Amino acid sequence: MVEIDVTCHLEAFRRFLINSTCRSFIPESYLRDSEVFPEKEEDPGSIYIEAADKVTLKKIRDISFINVRDILGIIYTSKSGNSKLKWRQMRGPVGRLTGEASSNSLVNLSMARIITPQDVEEIMRKNGIVFPPEDEGRPEPENKKPDAEQMPEDQPVAPGLDARDEPDEEMN
Repeated sequence: MVEIDVTCHLEAFRRFLINSTCRSFIPESYLRDSEVFPEKEEDPGSIYIEAADKVTLKKIRDISFINVRDILGIIYTSKSGNSKLKWRQMRGPVGRLTGEASSNSLVNLSMARIITPQDVEEIMRKNGIVFPPEDEGRPEPENKKPDAEQMPEDQPVAPGLDARDEPDEEMN
């Protein structure tokens, strides 16, 4: 888990909440409505929305979809308990997001554009977690043939043979 302390827009944190909890079953109309937020009271995991005006629209599974106005703060705890984040309004729809985030939450924060993929890498590096470069650690297939683009252009190819196949010596 890593410490998070960033400024973010309320809509971005709403996207994070949806991606983290109910993306697979949120009704399309709720997804498009910026005043509809997921709220969850039961353990494991919870989302509490502190707002001046709050109306429950529908409950699906363990998530209540609520229409809210004038949000002051949001408290999110993941099902695993590894992420605990708080969004507090600073000015208008902009707030401060603080708390602890798991690697899964870091990915969801990145998907919601609260932090960049480069921020994720930097945060993980600062915390001693190093990702290998994409190709490092992956074994090369033993029978891998070079791509056609890697073949020399001046190399003649016999009719009926693929540029990656070796011609038989008997062919003339």
